[in-house]
Amino acid sequence: MIERRAWSIRLRMTLLTTIITALVSGVVAILVMVATHGRADDYRREKTISAALRLVHDVKRGTLPAVLPHEREAPVLQVLDSRGRIVAASRQVRGGPRVASFVPPEASVYSSTRLCPPRGLQRCMNVVAFRVYQPDGDWIVYAASNTVPWYVSVELVLFVVGLALLLIGLTALSTWRTVNRTLAPVGAIRAELAEITATSSGRRVPVPATRDEIRMLAETVNATLDRLDVALEKQRRFTSDASHDLRSPIAAARAQVEEALIAPEEADWENVGHAVLNSLERLQAIVTDLLELARLDAGTRSHDEVVDLAALVSIELGRVERSKEVVPDLQVETTVRGERLRLTRLLTNLLDNAERHAESRIEVRVRTEGDTAVLEVVDDGAGIAPEDREVVFQRFARLKDSRERDAGGTGLGLPIALQVARAHGGTLSIEDSEKGARFVLRLPRAARA
Repeated sequence: MIERRAWSIRLRMTLLTTIITALVSGVVAILVMVATHGRADDYRREKTISAALRLVHDVKRGTLPAVLPHEREAPVLQVLDSRGRIVAASRQVRGGPRVASFVPPEASVYSSTRLCPPRGLQRCMNVVAFRVYQPDGDWIVYAASNTVPWYVSVELVLFVVGLALLLIGLTALSTWRTVNRTLAPVGAIRAELAEITATSSGRRVPVPATRDEIRMLAETVNATLDRLDVALEKQRRFTSDASHDLRSPIAAARAQVEEALIAPEEADWENVGHAVLNSLERLQAIVTDLLELARLDAGTRSHDEVVDLAALVSIELGRVERSKEVVPDLQVETTVRGERLRLTRLLTNLLDNAERHAESRIEVRVRTEGDTAVLEVVDDGAGIAPEDREVVFQRFARLKDSRERDAGGTGLGLPIALQVARAHGGTLSIEDSEKGARFVLRLPRAARA
């Protein structure tokens, strides 16, 4: 298999413009040659007719010389009397035969034709014939001139070809320089991108001063690099936090087992087993949450369906018994479109968070606001300071109060809830309340099936 050779954009653009210029120059040259040929042919024909008319004038005045004067580029002339005898001729046909046999019709004094060649001559010529009335009969005046070649003249061909070659050369050179100057910023962008790695991602490509598509490309690349930097920073922070949270249960289980193995006869293996099991459960919870976040980050979605938020809350509240009083306020037929399991996970995470921080009471409200379905989970705890309302949605972020209330939490429940809300085209935020924390979920409403 023959591999196609990759040509650079500079070469392709230069070849394309050169070919187009050559085609246009060829068409223009042909039009110029045709127009010039027509003008030259008309000029030569007029010159031939004028020479013949002067000779007709001499015949009528009786001043016709036997030998006609010769001029350069002048037509070949010949005069025949009423008997068909040659009475005057140019030097080229002197003593030769009659140059043509045709004569103008009886009702006409003029006719012309093309002969290749006329008698006694070497090349194709345009021949005109005039009928001249004389007392002894009609005389015939012939005038023959060379036909104009298709190229008109060698000088004209050289001029047209030279001008076309000059135009093609200038076009090729101008195109090459223009494309080269246009693509120079692209080369700088490519070189900068080739040197950017995960460890040097803070670098940016140069932005050209011109306001064109190349500048837009550079600005788009820099914007993409900005997003990549943010994503890399989140990944680094996530990896660091995940490593720390995964290390804690593993280290606890290892320490308990190693302590028991120091004096196995004195160890309470049942307590050791329960402690290790608790560490494994915490480890499993972290891994499960990490897998769920990975799926949400990847944008994987299963089959969507119409979900009644009020029914979803009622089922969840009836399924799990909470340690705090839960007061529902549900507006029926508040429907959204989405994945029932993930919406249930979102609700469970909000209820678990409220249960950890509430003093004695949790309120769950479902209502509609125009085309938006609203779910609120409100607790009567200490609340969340405004400056910490964005922090709690960061992965593995846990406030001091949260760590004191539940040291076994993963710090991934609220980030998962936020990702589920965004995956369904909604928002999850913390809004002001008289007491405690008020989590508000807003999702687009869907028509009830």
